[in-house]
Amino acid sequence: MYDYYALALTADVTIVGVENCENFRWVSKQKDLFRHLGKVLFVCRYPQSGDLVRWLEKIPNRYVHFGDFDLAGIHIFLTEFYPYLGNRSSYFIPADIEKRLKNGSMVRYNLQYPRFHNLETDIQSLQSLVDVINRYHRCYDQEGYIG
Repeated sequence: MYDYYALALTADVTIVGVENCENFRWVSKQKDLFRHLGKVLFVCRYPQSGDLVRWLEKIPNRYVHFGDFDLAGIHIFLTEFYPYLGNRSSYFIPADIEKRLKNGSMVRYNLQYPRFHNLETDIQSLQSLVDVINRYHRCYDQEGYIG
């Protein structure tokens, strides 16, 4: 979108940031995951730049981050979104994520662990997700939710 700063949204629209291009492409197959949010606008942060956060800072809408369920994805939210949006932002955590993490990728967890093993947050729901990821030593790709 060329002139996204001019995009006018009503305050009841929740912005859902989709981390993965494949999930963004097939967002219609995942709409039930976000039904509880009411009106949503899906955005993708690729190509990576600060444009999305700068736009989100200028609007009052709530932002929900839909990323991979791994330590790196949580780190992205905590460093690239939450510092700028604060409590207007949250990390999307599906109800069944613990079940899915049990069968997730141990290989990627082991690759991320050296860099992110000290990841902690004061956001209780997100810390609970970090704890589950560390308990199972596994990660789960958001692509698993493409139905």
